[in-house]
Amino acid sequence: MASLLELTSQGDVATITDESQLSKVVLMTPQQLYELWERQPWQSSAIDFTQDREDWAAMPEADKDDIVWFLSSFFIGEERVATQFNGLVGAYESQSEEHFLTTQQVDEARHAQHFNNFYAKVLGYDGSFEDRLERARRDLNEPFKILFDDVLVDANRRLLEDPTDLEAKVDFVTTYHMVIEGTLALTGQDTLTRILERDGILPGFLEGFRRISTDEHRHVAYGTWFLQQKARDPALRRRIQSTLAELIPIAAGVLTPVGVEVGEPYELLGVASDEVHGFAFRALTRRLKVIGVSLAPAEGDALRA
Repeated sequence: MASLLELTSQGDVATITDESQLSKVVLMTPQQLYELWERQPWQSSAIDFTQDREDWAAMPEADKDDIVWFLSSFFIGEERVATQFNGLVGAYESQSEEHFLTTQQVDEARHAQHFNNFYAKVLGYDGSFEDRLERARRDLNEPFKILFDDVLVDANRRLLEDPTDLEAKVDFVTTYHMVIEGTLALTGQDTLTRILERDGILPGFLEGFRRISTDEHRHVAYGTWFLQQKARDPALRRRIQSTLAELIPIAAGVLTPVGVEVGEPYELLGVASDEVHGFAFRALTRRLKVIGVSLAPAEGDALRA
């Protein structure tokens, strides 16, 4: 059996290139993921945005608009997941799981702080943290609001009401770790990182963004581990599939810029929509193979559209 610790230092399945190895992966446990967290510390307040301010001032307005659209989804997303995570922390089944989950909630708050710092120091958005969040919300589309303000909030509420509700926990992890983080966040991170690296701009933001991506891979590794354990139960496996069938069309909408119909091709900062949606589809299906859950063709088509 191949160890995931050997296959990738980030603790995720995204870097495994041999598809035949997916069924043999031994996933990192919450204890191992907690220890990995201790080895990967960083400070959002220590990032230098001096060059970023110069790059932003020289950037064409159309490019600024596109980047802000990307950033708004992340900024609000980090705030949402940081505040809608306490239900899962309280639903821990072992001390190691509890300890790892508390690190994830700290990570999400740190991510939101990175975006807040960038908005204040580079974009020049005045006011409070809350003022900047409210301004960022203007850029969000309806599928984003459904997923983060309705589905995620409801999943967290159910766990807060009954931390022993295993079905609610499976729903939360499927929503949060597979769809929001494993599909949307990692796809957006890959896309925006490639754009900024290609253009050689915003090095301070990119430094923090890479750190965030490392954290997110650790989080997704936990979700993959948890769902792999629970998917051994046929009823819970079907529940995972049902939740994915409900959420994947919504996720496809989140990936689509405002003003573009879901399924229509588009290009953003030189990256075509089929690249973005293709990455999301591949990332999700590879993790589901490790978990032992299949993705229905119609669901895959929705994500790749």
